[in-house]
Amino acid sequence: MKIDARGTGRALADAGKWRVILLYGDDIGLIRERAAQAVRTVAESLDDPFRVATLDREHHDRLEEEVGALSLIGGRRAVWVRDGQDALLPVLKRALTLDSDTLTVIEAPGLTARGKLRAAMEAEPRAAAIGCYPEEGRALTATIGDMLRDAGVRIERDALGWLSGQLGADRVAVRGEIEKLILYAGPNGTLSLDDVQDCIGDAAGATLEDATSAALAGERAVADMALERALADGVSPIAVARACLGALTRLLRVSQAMAQGQTRADAMRQLKPPVFFKRAERFNRALDRWSVELLQRACAETQALELACKQTGSPDMALCARHIALLCNRSFPSRRREQT
Repeated sequence: MKIDARGTGRALADAGKWRVILLYGDDIGLIRERAAQAVRTVAESLDDPFRVATLDREHHDRLEEEVGALSLIGGRRAVWVRDGQDALLPVLKRALTLDSDTLTVIEAPGLTARGKLRAAMEAEPRAAAIGCYPEEGRALTATIGDMLRDAGVRIERDALGWLSGQLGADRVAVRGEIEKLILYAGPNGTLSLDDVQDCIGDAAGATLEDATSAALAGERAVADMALERALADGVSPIAVARACLGALTRLLRVSQAMAQGQTRADAMRQLKPPVFFKRAERFNRALDRWSVELLQRACAETQALELACKQTGSPDMALCARHIALLCNRSFPSRRREQT
């Protein structure tokens, strides 16, 4: 059964009603987090050898055996399958014919939209097929608020707005920064804008935002290093494209306001969230380098990058590296020139 975004929380909270939970999409960190949540809900642990079996790709052929096994200490079992692909489908179908209440949780980050495994699980009433994609905008803000609220920590509105604008879309990185803030605030604590900036301002240095802001300011070495680190940490190429578009859009908004007669300071003050003070110098250098026309071209090319990264088999990491280089050099041609 295909589960939409609104039903995901309910489906995972009631993981015990399913025989299979298939997790696919671009956000590897979110896939892993939701898989752990489902396994823990059913088996009450992630590392109990009697109730949890973890199968990497080379052990997928053991799925049927593990689904049919009984726990020696009682309780429902879970089989946690990593790197699920279409080749898993035959053995999964055989496992579903067994008289068993074992939950099979499948991580399938590389699964295509037309994949046989995904199609089969979306049509299977005993299975939940859940897409896991990078969150942004209101969805990311809501997730951050929920994480803090679940830990008993309050955050002021302006601090939440600034934080959601600083964190990338990768769930692992978001979770790490939120856990740091929870420790900083303490039980029943409240986070102000100053608290959040003091706590994670420096830590956000070599992240996805640093790659995009450095590229726009023409700092090629810094941008390349930050991009390499972000990709190594599991940030998806699609998240890179969206971060680039977000940074370009903020620059474009300020540039257009200045073209209409506003001062630079007034135009920058209108940005929500505001420019972090430690990055204001780089933001100003980027404003000096980019015209409104160039920014509009770069936005169009960045949207094309996201579409290219979504194509099956595309060299998405290489495309991201090339795009960062283009931003560093401001080398986006005009559409008119391309057509002639």
